[in-house]
Amino acid sequence: MHTIFVCSDAVGETANTVVQATIRQFNASQVQVRRYGLIRTEDEVRSIVEEAFRVNGFIAYTLVLPELREMMRQEAIRVNVNAIDIMGPMMQAFIDTFKDSPKRKVGLLYQLDEEYYQRVEAVEFTVNSDDGKDPSAMKQAHMVLIGPSRTSKTPLSIYLAHKGYKVANYPLVPEVRPPSILYELDPKKLIGLTMNPDYLVRIRTERLKAVGLPFGAKYATGERVEEELAFAMKLYQELGCSIIDVSGKAIEETAGLILADR
Repeated sequence: MHTIFVCSDAVGETANTVVQATIRQFNASQVQVRRYGLIRTEDEVRSIVEEAFRVNGFIAYTLVLPELREMMRQEAIRVNVNAIDIMGPMMQAFIDTFKDSPKRKVGLLYQLDEEYYQRVEAVEFTVNSDDGKDPSAMKQAHMVLIGPSRTSKTPLSIYLAHKGYKVANYPLVPEVRPPSILYELDPKKLIGLTMNPDYLVRIRTERLKAVGLPFGAKYATGERVEEELAFAMKLYQELGCSIIDVSGKAIEETAGLILADR
């Protein structure tokens, strides 16, 4: 088992995000991530570095306080452990380019500012607008995701909500007429999700297995999936909305495609 140590004088979310994105680029089923947050003393730094050496792991860290960052660097050199400073080079580039000085205050990203409350409001809105619960809310949404079942509408909506966007989503079923409000919205607000048929069949089959339903249920047959995808594509063309194929894409990747057009 390989071990990566994520260390921060705040909660470590920034470093963890970078580490998780890196892990996805490898066949890394045997990798574990240990997170150490709210680091305040040099003794804590020394202990983590020694543990990383003991298990032959490496360290990814975001330490704002210069004394802790320097301690991490020196200790890693002393025991020959790889330690990646994720925030330091970016801060130095800001200083060198813009001739400014950092506040050197930990946890600024997570202060309860106006942006934080906007994210909370966006999450609440998105949860209440999930799966077509309130079609009328689509007018207040920043974006509306539509697509057949299991095309990642809900997890994608929640991810975008944590970015501060109010998101509504609606499941498309050939037997149910889409709400008329979809035709009243600005097409730029609508995102149609689609997926490779074989990929969607596999996902639905796993879903049936998880809930203990028969594998041969119509929901997961190739014929049904093809019918639903064809229905969805026809609707997307009528609405004039953007279309994203989510086959094999991580939620973060799909969200990046959506936000690139905002």
